[in-house]
Amino acid sequence: MMKQKTSKVILIPASDYDDEEVYEKLDWACKALGGIEDILKGCTGSSKILLKPNLVRKAEVSRAVMTHPVVMGAIARILYEHHYENVSAGDSCGIGMAKKVMEGTGMIERLEKYGVKICDFDSGTRTDIGGTRAKYMVMCDQVLKADAVINVCKMKTHALERITGAVKNIYGTVYGLHKAKGHTQFSDAHSFAGMLVDLNRFVGPKLHIMDGITAMEGNGPTSGDPVDMNLILVSKDPVALDSVYCRLIGLDPALVPTNVAGQAAGLGVMETSRIEVETPEGVISMEDAVRKYGKTDFNVDRKKHRDYARWIKMLSIFKIFQKKPYIDTEKCIRCGICVESCPVETKAISFKNGRKHPPVYDYKKCIRCFCCQEMCPHKAIRVK
Repeated sequence: MMKQKTSKVILIPASDYDDEEVYEKLDWACKALGGIEDILKGCTGSSKILLKPNLVRKAEVSRAVMTHPVVMGAIARILYEHHYENVSAGDSCGIGMAKKVMEGTGMIERLEKYGVKICDFDSGTRTDIGGTRAKYMVMCDQVLKADAVINVCKMKTHALERITGAVKNIYGTVYGLHKAKGHTQFSDAHSFAGMLVDLNRFVGPKLHIMDGITAMEGNGPTSGDPVDMNLILVSKDPVALDSVYCRLIGLDPALVPTNVAGQAAGLGVMETSRIEVETPEGVISMEDAVRKYGKTDFNVDRKKHRDYARWIKMLSIFKIFQKKPYIDTEKCIRCGICVESCPVETKAISFKNGRKHPPVYDYKKCIRCFCCQEMCPHKAIRVK
């Protein structure tokens, strides 16, 4: 009988964002996975290495919206010390360009200290990605030119996919407004997850680092609440990494569409029996990892959504019994970012009653992509 493939996930306890401590622990994690040269096998000192953080939009670092600058600085230092001389960092942000989002956070200073070039993903090319769900995507040219990508994601919740982690973060390799178009093409959680898996297989990041020292729970991925998880997860397998994250917060990995689609497509594994969790103290069981490092009261959607019969499916066609975004009128300042971010051509949200009043949804047009909720900078949109 053929032995099933297993994947290793490194779990590093880290109590705060101390530059030296995070560097030392991340350096150890890379060595535990075989060393950075083995991880970047085939790359030389002059190879183009791209660091892909989760930037989304401008926000205070303490809100846990973006990958923390200290974690980015740590991987930059590791690459610098191993003589990788052509390293860049960037993202296709939801709002704004990468340099502007990084400004004032300390990220630019930490990256440039180790010779990392900050790049705005300002051009894209329609590319055959050979996917099962997604055949073509407009990819950022900086991604296409890279010899290797290192995915530096953030531990957060997500209205559509329940969590945003390693697999979801690669959506930021799609160019500009084509990210919004992707939500209209792949408008439900399962089709969107299938597209993300195709994208991950095409980009093929060599390493996945999840910043979970301070995570985001609740109304993520930008309007949730910071929560201390005090750990960093590192793996070559994005599905295994996301699945360990799920276990640590008491969420069944099988309820996350990217995990299910990722394992089915051979991107990675999600079953506990096929994942080895290693800490600086040695290999531990998943049960011990959850007991020692988990937070089972983490605020995340754990409800199992079931299709009991054909009539429920029919009701879902008419947008009945589905999650919906709604506006907290007391928090809304009528900035219009939700309207701008709506990918539906005729807009599912608008200032129907004028700019003196909060925007109004037309739920018949709404595709439940939750881009409005994700981009709202004032925590004024929730999903129910």
